[in-house]
Amino acid sequence: MIMTELLNSDQSNPILQVSNLTKYFGGVVATDHVDLQIWPGKIHALIGPNGAGKTTLIHQISGAIMPDEGRVKFDGSDVTNIPMYERAQKGLVRTYQITSIFLNLSVLDNLAIALVSKTSGGFHFWTPARLESTRYERAGEIAKRIGLGTKAHLLANSLSHGEQRQLEVGIALAVEPKLLLLDEPMAGLGPGESEGMLELLKSLCPAVTVLLVEHDMDAVFKLADSISALVFGKVIATGTPQQIKNHAGVREAYLGDDSDF
Repeated sequence: MIMTELLNSDQSNPILQVSNLTKYFGGVVATDHVDLQIWPGKIHALIGPNGAGKTTLIHQISGAIMPDEGRVKFDGSDVTNIPMYERAQKGLVRTYQITSIFLNLSVLDNLAIALVSKTSGGFHFWTPARLESTRYERAGEIAKRIGLGTKAHLLANSLSHGEQRQLEVGIALAVEPKLLLLDEPMAGLGPGESEGMLELLKSLCPAVTVLLVEHDMDAVFKLADSISALVFGKVIATGTPQQIKNHAGVREAYLGDDSDF
């Protein structure tokens, strides 16, 4: 059996601690007694082949589905049994929860609506954004941060795919997450767009902790401070990028025995 390699950290407490998390779908074990720790201010990547259970694990962490066994502890509190929106209010945010881009609204309006959802205590995206100068000023600041400052007044449907992904991250930032869950942020991006997204995600830390699922291994090894490999619902290894590159079990199960990194 392949033993999990645990990272040493100088942080006293993880921001996210998953213990014994298990989910069954009929006779299939989608996540198999998963233990996972995410340390504040870091980027942690979750990798694994299709069907490994990555999305199911993220669903359970975000609250989209409830586990059959195990616990999820976030920022010192047990959140296992609370719904997704309450986890988001605590700062545990998954992008798809709050990234319904309004294509016929401007970048600035999209961000302002997200700011309304934060200040009104919930994610009510159909609530019109009040024309308050402070809110739009803040929306403009976020637009600059995500690299869309010069396109703040353009309609979202005029943006490239990569720019729309940047806007999704900006909408997430508007609700002030402590931990941001990202599902394949590099998917569908061209080389130039990928580099822009890499720089954006790097800039989030240490203010925001990031847990991402990503198949682009080049991006993973450039971004991540730590990586966990999931195979058949089990975490088979956790370590630094270099440790994961050199881990025989990961190479055999996912990356391939003769993978050239």
